[in-house]
Amino acid sequence: MVQPLKTVAVLIANPALSSILSMTLAGAPALRVRPFETELALRSYLRLAPADLVVTDFDSESSRADEVAEHLRADPSIPRRLQIIALASALTIERKAASIHAGIDEIIMKPMSPRYLVERVLARLARARIAEPDRRGLRKRDWSTFGDNIVPLFPAPAQPQL
Repeated sequence: MVQPLKTVAVLIANPALSSILSMTLAGAPALRVRPFETELALRSYLRLAPADLVVTDFDSESSRADEVAEHLRADPSIPRRLQIIALASALTIERKAASIHAGIDEIIMKPMSPRYLVERVLARLARARIAEPDRRGLRKRDWSTFGDNIVPLFPAPAQPQL
């Protein structure tokens, strides 16, 4: 069974880094990558088309990763199952506390290999797939036994036994 493509949104302040990371992530056959320049564009997109994971950056002056995560988690129209990976050049105790409070799932320290980011994204998405309920185990109902276009809404009443 073929797994559907997973959507990864990338919001990185540095256009060169954003381009490199987006192209590297797009090289993974299981990923669909959507790069964004502003937090507003990202939030607007996520309201219309859900993504599975967001990669954001602490070094952005206009939209730090903890602020982006906090805004995404507070928005009721964005699913809570959205995972967030933040990139950071330095990790302080305050930044770590802000990440936990904002709901960031993982922090990756820069500099790192773009291939490492791909590995972490795929691992995080695989972990989420394991946590999802397996719907393949459900039994498919044969509706043809009920006639052409009749679907029973309630079970047949039990017959009294004599």
